Amino acid sequence: MNTRIFLATAILALVALPAAAAGNAAAGKAKSTVCASCHGADGNSPTPAFPKLAGQNDDYLEHALKAYRDKSRVNAIMNGQAANLSDQDIADLAAYFASQSGLKYKR
Repeated sequence: MNTRIFLATAILALVALPAAAAGNAAAGKAKSTVCASCHGADGNSPTPAFPKLAGQNDDYLEHALKAYRDKSRVNAIMNGQAANLSDQDIADLAAYFASQSGLKYKR
């Protein structure tokens, strides 16, 4: 009986994890003001020197920001910008930029 309870609890925890980590686009918009100077207010960069974030896949954006944060992806500007972002901040920013129109190809 204890094994069943343990398995049921473990399954529920695994199912709840993605929901807990989901980003909030409205919160991401509020957090994105510092991003606007390089990437544009909605993630459509005004210059080719900075990538367009608008319409990018949220999972890619999360992965990239976490890589900048832990310095496994090196960029002097982005490493500093991502250094103090929490996982929730990253999820929120990713949700916001993913919800914007920009890139032609979306999944």
